[in-house]
Amino acid sequence: MNLRQLRYVVATADHGTMTSAAQALYVAQPALSRAVRELERELGVELFARSGRGVVLTAVGEQVVRQARVALDAVDAIEGLSVARANGRGGELRIATTSSLEPELTGRLIPRFARDQPAVRVRVVRCDGRDHVAAALRAGRADLALTDLPVPGDLAAHPFEQREVVLISPPALKLRDPVPLTALDGMRLVLPARGSARRAEIDAMLDRVGARVVPAVESDERGSWLGWVRAGMGSLVWYRNQIDDAEGLVVRSFMPPITRMIGLVHPHRHLPPVARDFLAFAKETARETRERKPH
Repeated sequence: MNLRQLRYVVATADHGTMTSAAQALYVAQPALSRAVRELERELGVELFARSGRGVVLTAVGEQVVRQARVALDAVDAIEGLSVARANGRGGELRIATTSSLEPELTGRLIPRFARDQPAVRVRVVRCDGRDHVAAALRAGRADLALTDLPVPGDLAAHPFEQREVVLISPPALKLRDPVPLTALDGMRLVLPARGSARRAEIDAMLDRVGARVVPAVESDERGSWLGWVRAGMGSLVWYRNQIDDAEGLVVRSFMPPITRMIGLVHPHRHLPPVARDFLAFAKETARETRERKPH
């Protein structure tokens, strides 16, 4: 029995289906189902019974969930004491991330965190894709990670922000606004270089929407992308929050929207105090950002 299994059982009880519980925890549904089944085998009892399209707790399941809530609350309280005792102490914090999300860390989160915790040294562990981020966490090379969600069930996920993917085009390109996804077929695009992590990310995104595009420029010189768009060489598919200066260009949303949820991720084990401090800081930052957005 472990805390991850208890969290999954409580979430399933709260949400009524394993699919909804997995979505709420930002983990893969098969991983959650497998963990619940493993706990049932270990305990030798059935915790859930099917009811329509969802599940309901059995009598013994209700008892297990009741005790699981007590255990999880106690763990949270103990870890909170650890953070309180360590408040103000220095140390090193290692955060893994991908190349497309590194600017989020180095340009926004880390500088603000450093002002509050000047004694903490933050080191960024650069990874080529989400799988490598997970591997760095499992191997102990990083304490936390900023990455795409969902993640495998052996990792805990804390949603941070949802990002919108937009189309940046020269004014001469006449398109509907928002842009239908079908308009991407045959479109000339400025793309990251082949073989790079950024290119793999964009290719996967285009594959998901079934778009076949024409590479106009292929380069990892990110600072030049908008210049090539201004020169009329092609359009750019990228994240709205990572566009530095779109003056003279047209930025359009897609219909249906293309979004990406990112979050802070860590293994299901006790976090170092500085990692818990950063996690709490990131959650507060995300909350403030949401409150500032117009409704």
